[in-house]
Amino acid sequence: MGVIVGLTLGAGVLLIWLSFFPEAEDRGSPRADRIRDQLVQAGWPGVGPGAFLALSVMVGLVTAIVAAVLTGSFAIGGAFGVIASLLPTAVVRSRAAKRRTVFHDLWPEAIEDMLSAVRAGMSLPEALGSLSERGPEPMREHFGAFAADYAITARFDESLDLLKERFADPVADRVVESLRITREVGGTDLGATLRSLATMLRADIRTRGELRARQSWTVNAARLAVAAPWAVLALLGTRTDAAAVFDSALGVLVLTGGGVLSALAYWLMIRIGALPEDRRVLR
Repeated sequence: MGVIVGLTLGAGVLLIWLSFFPEAEDRGSPRADRIRDQLVQAGWPGVGPGAFLALSVMVGLVTAIVAAVLTGSFAIGGAFGVIASLLPTAVVRSRAAKRRTVFHDLWPEAIEDMLSAVRAGMSLPEALGSLSERGPEPMREHFGAFAADYAITARFDESLDLLKERFADPVADRVVESLRITREVGGTDLGATLRSLATMLRADIRTRGELRARQSWTVNAARLAVAAPWAVLALLGTRTDAAAVFDSALGVLVLTGGGVLSALAYWLMIRIGALPEDRRVLR
């Protein structure tokens, strides 16, 4: 118990220490960009990839030690430590996917509100900033930040870039770049452009909604199939004699093989049933 308390305290001190050192921007790694985008989409823009990795490692270590103490088997503790280290990633991806779906569904409404503001005589920056008060509730914070940025700098392009980073989403990228091009080109096509964009997004939402409903059973089946053998292992770990068997060379080999096969099977099932995701090509 003293080891667990000490490790938990050490993990907390490490996380507090890391919070005093903002992570430098590194745009050279596509994987780091992807993790950063997922953290932003999940609603945690202040957490960098490095701090998130440290958190995952700490969760895995604490879980491994607790499981080893409870079961008396280092092999079982290590197995559950590896599983626990993946939980933060699973939570972030799940939360990011839910928020991304919510934002996708709200973009047509936001565009129509913007179009109404333009028809009322507002300029494009003013119409975009007005969404902080009249736009969809979950998006108001981002549009309020845009309005504040534009009020301070009066630079539309830079404020749009910051807005894209706050959403970190391909749909937001397309909308923002459409607004940028429309403002640069000028003319009277803004209304037609916004209407076409809203229509296109609604069609995409309908299609994805139908496909997502059919895909859900595949995802749930994959999760159940992967979790079942490890739930059995957890029950076996409550028996000291059964848990001790896994500390042998053969037991470690069985756990390693089971982990590899579980990961491969889950990846294949998710890959087969996954919908194609948009990539951020307009960063």
